[in-house]
Amino acid sequence: MNLFTDIRSLVLDCLNVMVAEGTLPEGLDFANVAVEPPRDAAHGDMATNAAMVLAKPAKMKPRDIADALAGKLAADARVTSAEVAGPGFLNLRLDRSSWQSVLAAVLAEDIKFGRSDLGAGKRVNVEYVSANPTGPLHVGHTRGAVFGDALASLLDFVGYDVTREYYINDGGGQVDVLARSVYLRYLEAHGQEVAFVDGTYPGDYLVPVGQALKEKVGDAYVDQPEDVWLEEIRNFATDAMMDLIRADLASLGIQMDKFFSEKSLYGTGLIESALKSLDDKGLIYEGVLEPPKGKKPDDWEPREQTLFKSTEHGDDVDRPVKKSDGAWTYFAPDIAYHYDKVERGFDMLIDIFGADHGGYVKRMKAAVSALSDGKVPLDIKLCQLVKLFKDGQEFKMSKRAGTFVTLRDVVDAVGPDVTRFMLLTRKNDQGFDFDLDKALEQSKDNPVFYVQYANARICSTLRKAAEAGIATDDATLAAADLSLLQDDAQLAVAKKLAEWPRLVEIAARTNEPHRVAFYLYDLASELHGLYHLGKTNEGLRFVNESNPSATHAKMALAKAVSIVISAGLGILGVTPAQEMR
Repeated sequence: MNLFTDIRSLVLDCLNVMVAEGTLPEGLDFANVAVEPPRDAAHGDMATNAAMVLAKPAKMKPRDIADALAGKLAADARVTSAEVAGPGFLNLRLDRSSWQSVLAAVLAEDIKFGRSDLGAGKRVNVEYVSANPTGPLHVGHTRGAVFGDALASLLDFVGYDVTREYYINDGGGQVDVLARSVYLRYLEAHGQEVAFVDGTYPGDYLVPVGQALKEKVGDAYVDQPEDVWLEEIRNFATDAMMDLIRADLASLGIQMDKFFSEKSLYGTGLIESALKSLDDKGLIYEGVLEPPKGKKPDDWEPREQTLFKSTEHGDDVDRPVKKSDGAWTYFAPDIAYHYDKVERGFDMLIDIFGADHGGYVKRMKAAVSALSDGKVPLDIKLCQLVKLFKDGQEFKMSKRAGTFVTLRDVVDAVGPDVTRFMLLTRKNDQGFDFDLDKALEQSKDNPVFYVQYANARICSTLRKAAEAGIATDDATLAAADLSLLQDDAQLAVAKKLAEWPRLVEIAARTNEPHRVAFYLYDLASELHGLYHLGKTNEGLRFVNESNPSATHAKMALAKAVSIVISAGLGILGVTPAQEMR
């Protein structure tokens, strides 16, 4: 059930009647007619922009349309009033039974409440994390991991067939650096003193990898030239790092459906096939790029390169895919990787990148647009940096120096549920200050505690009712007389529950899972507010042994809140708390 969709259907029905009667001209497009919560709750329960968006195409004053529409809407039993405001805004107030019916729907549909067929029949690939396999994931990767996983769950919730994918960047020079770093640890395991020159990875996380290599090959590589061991150690080290990364992701409850190796693109014809696809469309040519902005003419050496006409698909400049020496650019394998995604038949692609990839967005979107003939949209979400604080001090991290803060450090400090929820309390393109102390604080200012406490409070209330001999099983609550819920505070909770299906669809359409976290905090706030009113108003207390019928209705309301909180936390990858400790 989606009450907002139902009332929008009512608005459209009334508009069609107005067309049939001649009040409105024929041929109007109602696609932009919306029904949504008013900005100020004092103005009503819902508002529609119908008169405002139809005035110009209908060549009428918005107020005239609103007045006529208000009369039609007011005739419906669910609408207690339809008031025209300003130049033509239309505010609606609904009968109490409408909100009570929402509660009945939540109890009947359980965790399916809010699900939709928005993505039915569509396949979406969500690529996230995709960190270089040169070490454990750090706190910056954690944000992308949590965001991507929550987004994948959100899209699954609205019916998409979702593939979670990790792109292993194992085709570049960084894995050679990793191999050399592991070789140093290997020599160290043989008792040699080593020095980590600039450009290698000195982190202690490579110590066990060097030891494991010693156990595998003995002294076979000791004092041997690089060409003897580089490829073998590169493969060994990459596998070891990916095992570490998989374990890090598992500590956050993240399981990928597919790991795609960049290395598999080289020497297999995949890059050549992707570029041939672009060439067949007239999008590959030999040319010379203009000098980069800020370069002096005498600093610029023009060289003929193989270029992709990315400007024909929205990019600022054309992009090189092959250097003058015949080597591929970094962009070429990325084109091939996305070509592979398109060929796999996905209807939509989503990439989660770090903040430092902002300059890559337009060229990657241009490539996918060209490869799919504009049929497969690519949305790229950038996750801004995370600053980690503890005891009022910021943690600094430097991967090469080996002093970075890992994903596992954060999870060990506050737990996976807190980590996930807290990182979703900001929009992905906003910077985030993660205070470990505040994340564990038990107060309203800590959103994860506030939401979890709401669910735990409901579970506690249900237990108290059962201890008092009042039935709280699903069948009893489903049969409760919800018409007994008449107080404005109770209806406010029901109204917030009614927003859930609409909120989920908006979050899924915009690829913004943080909206779910925001909503859960607001829903928890309504529940806590109602609970506190019960301390001074006996009629609002959830458990009243002398009035089982009223208690059943209030338990039904509480249960409905718990169902939606559990569904929302499930999207975020957080386990609902049954009790607080």
